Amino acid sequence: MKTYLPKLAVALALAAGTASFPAAAASDNAQLLRDANTTVSHLKSDPAFGTARTMIQNARAVYIVPKLVKGGFIFGAEGGDGVLLVRNGHGWSAPKFYGMGSASFGLQAGLEQAELVFIINSEAALRGIQNGNFKIGGNAGITVATLSGGAEGATTPHGGDIVVWTSATGAYGGLTFNGSVIKADDDENAAPLPAKDAAALRKNLATVW
Repeated sequence: MKTYLPKLAVALALAAGTASFPAAAASDNAQLLRDANTTVSHLKSDPAFGTARTMIQNARAVYIVPKLVKGGFIFGAEGGDGVLLVRNGHGWSAPKFYGMGSASFGLQAGLEQAELVFIINSEAALRGIQNGNFKIGGNAGITVATLSGGAEGATTPHGGDIVVWTSATGAYGGLTFNGSVIKADDDENAAPLPAKDAAALRKNLATVW
């Protein structure tokens, strides 16, 4: 099974745009796709998702991070692997692999793991991610809203260019995304795509969106 914790070690460099993700085998990609499929199932059963279904009908893409881990003492970091699927004329595209990471400094302690689904509503936001090294909060004109049990205001059809559904557990009270970088993982994208797991994820998405 793929281990996500080591990504925390490179998140500081990633946030500065100086790190790349480690190589991944096809078996790692398969596990990530299976985890992403599980995250979609969790999202479907979350009452906080609610009226976001209206928003998803017009979404340009989704970016799914099954295991984002945030932790640290004095220095903090967060990181995780994810998959991007773009809406096309036949449903959803084949998944592409992207990593997410950020860093912070301050008096903090704890460990939190979260599932994330980025609902990408605008072409500008999608192109920003696809063009590489997309920094949340650093792209002029791109708005980001969070959708969770305590964020009902983000459930309107026009909640933002990107709306993030999150389900988090652990010592931290919440997650912030400003400063987080989303970057294509060239090594994982060069590996053979596990067709069966990719098809299962696309099928699960199609039952909701």
